[in-house]
Amino acid sequence: MNPITKDMTVPGLLRNVVEHIHPDTQTFLIHHEDNQWKEISYRAALDHIQAVSAYLLSIGLKKGDRAALLLENGPDYVYFDQGLQQIGVVNVSIYPTLPESDTEYILNDSGARTIIVNTPFLLRKILKIANNCEALIRIIPTFDGYEKYTENLTLQAGVVPFAKILHDGALLRTAYEKDIASAREGILMSDISTLIYTSGTTGTPKGVMLTHSNLTNNVRACLDQILEVDQHDTFLSFLPLSHVFERTATYHVCLALGAKIAYAQSIDLLAKNMYEVKPTVICAVPRLLEKIHDKAMKNGTQSGGAKAAIFKWALGTGKQYREKKELGKKPGPILTTQYNLAERLVFNKIKEKTGGRLKFMISGGGALPQNVGEFFGNIGIKILEGYGLTETSPVVAVTEFHRQVYGTVGRVLPGIEIAIQDIESLKIHTVQSHASFDPNLETEEGEIIIRGHCIMKGYWNKPEETKHVIDSDGWFHTGDIGKFYKGNLKITDRLKNMIVNAYGKNVYPTPVENTYLKSKRIEQIFLIGDNREYLTALIVPNQELLKETFNLRESFFNQEDPFIEDIAIIDWIEQDIKRLSNELAKFERIRSFKVKRKPFSIDAGELTPTLKAKRKVIEKIYAESINELYQTS
Repeated sequence: MNPITKDMTVPGLLRNVVEHIHPDTQTFLIHHEDNQWKEISYRAALDHIQAVSAYLLSIGLKKGDRAALLLENGPDYVYFDQGLQQIGVVNVSIYPTLPESDTEYILNDSGARTIIVNTPFLLRKILKIANNCEALIRIIPTFDGYEKYTENLTLQAGVVPFAKILHDGALLRTAYEKDIASAREGILMSDISTLIYTSGTTGTPKGVMLTHSNLTNNVRACLDQILEVDQHDTFLSFLPLSHVFERTATYHVCLALGAKIAYAQSIDLLAKNMYEVKPTVICAVPRLLEKIHDKAMKNGTQSGGAKAAIFKWALGTGKQYREKKELGKKPGPILTTQYNLAERLVFNKIKEKTGGRLKFMISGGGALPQNVGEFFGNIGIKILEGYGLTETSPVVAVTEFHRQVYGTVGRVLPGIEIAIQDIESLKIHTVQSHASFDPNLETEEGEIIIRGHCIMKGYWNKPEETKHVIDSDGWFHTGDIGKFYKGNLKITDRLKNMIVNAYGKNVYPTPVENTYLKSKRIEQIFLIGDNREYLTALIVPNQELLKETFNLRESFFNQEDPFIEDIAIIDWIEQDIKRLSNELAKFERIRSFKVKRKPFSIDAGELTPTLKAKRKVIEKIYAESINELYQTS
């Protein structure tokens, strides 16, 4: 039974757990401290949450005020966020990777008076811009030794350590207990819970206003569709909580169910942490799953001989077994015996590295290459793909556990409608809901538009931009291109990404780029060709493989020239380009390319925090080199 009622607010989720699901002595959070994993009970977490609320009320914060969180994942995020949520203060979460200019813009646009930070790096970032943020009056570091960063600085904002807030708030709890309860009961479902600023591949960040209704109803719909999670699960959290995907799919789902949240130490230690924590569910982005796939393939085949032969045989057997089951057929005794042997010889060794308890992983934040999804399916690890945007709270479709259609993002969630609209005529080809699901449905391609309880309240202080994306009938226009395939939603590309060549031919770059990314030699690819006669690309090679193949040192990648001119390396890349081009139509094939020395990055301003390419930025930075591709081809 779904634990969420339709009128439950975000702070109501946690209260429901301790009142109806778990005793408050049950473990809620798990984090790594002093070289060991430590468990935090619901009671301990609630004590900190109450202290935060009491302190903030005592200094005058009130319903509707905004407070910013610039935090790496961990228990402090929960304490501060829940402390805000139950008194009606709006959470403004900022990506830790954003440049100072965007961080400054968000603080000024939101009018946040308070910001909490939990690393020296993030504190230094805020100290550089604090005096440019007129509304900011309070900076809260969560770590010891912060004074060495603030001494000798003249700041208009005061600095208050989080330890003091927890200490003083604990002393104020009794005095403010009734005020906290009254504030919590006074929260309306239509009230804004959070402002999440879209990173966007173009333009200024926009603050997406998500209400308590948006967030809790989205979780409710997810749990109605994915019945395989419950209060006994352990989620491993590593994606940033500043992103709505992790906030919903891990944090809010666990708040609703009473499942445990374990916080990874870092992305670099994720593999180690998986083995130690032994999670049952992980939310991941496609790039991580691609890396796991690439590493498993390399480990299984690089030594050659009998080991590689067994690995390839096991994958082939897994594929046959998976396809039989997906067709609703029972694998025969010979195939079942072979699969069990493959499981023992190969698959279990891969699963052990994830902790050995995974029920499934959830992939979101971008398109998962079909071959990667199939690989995990072949070895018996279920990947549920989902789709949504910040403006849709975010999930609007997700794979059903028992019905996998690779290359799609699953079935429409309950309470939501998804339509496919023709780009030119604006005619709606189809409107699909959870109830109308038809496993044989296939439709034409068009823009994906969405309607339902998930749609944001609007963009903060931007009514015209809000009107531009939400039409008079309540449809939110995503800018994504897609269609329905076997009843499931399939994403093709972004409308803004679409390349129109000099002959008027439309090219969606993502499927073309994904074709070339099948090459182990290619790490990243950026397609070019708008208003040009043919396509070209900027290609980032797989550095590890490049080092091994050409015996290169790290210094090679730190040279000043942004592009690699070595003919042998270019030819090495071109071998795979030519081979994979055969899978594409002639107008989709790359005619020429340049090999980029360093990967596209967030720090260089080339990628958004969700690793989407900023097309206009990249084209501007490398304009001269791009023009050379069309002069020499």
